[in-house]
Amino acid sequence: MRFDDLAVGMVAEFTKTVTEADVIAFAGLSGDFNPVHVDAVAASRSRFGERIAHGLLSASFISTVIAMKLPGPGTIYLGQTLRFTRPVKLGDTITARAEVREIVAAKRRVILATTCTNQHGELVVDGEATVLVPAEESS
Repeated sequence: MRFDDLAVGMVAEFTKTVTEADVIAFAGLSGDFNPVHVDAVAASRSRFGERIAHGLLSASFISTVIAMKLPGPGTIYLGQTLRFTRPVKLGDTITARAEVREIVAAKRRVILATTCTNQHGELVVDGEATVLVPAEESS
């Protein structure tokens, strides 16, 4: 999408069901083998009572929305705030959403409200992203 086509209020989403393979792959990529994510016995004794997905795995779905949909390919992430409000369990279906909150034309920056919700509509991640949008649409 071209910078000039952006408008406050525009929204894009990405939805994915979190699988066992996703959690194990993310642990391997990130090096985060916290037992609450990868060890069912240890996780059963945690405050969650079962394994949960990495918070940043869910947050990475926000990156998917930004890089692939809004603003889209060529967009450069400058910053992201995150607040994790609920655990994401294996099998949960997460919808990441980005909404254009502000456009800073002089700097080609866009401020996006970012959220992730589960299949019950419960907020699991809340935040705000600042991105730099290229002048022309990338292919």
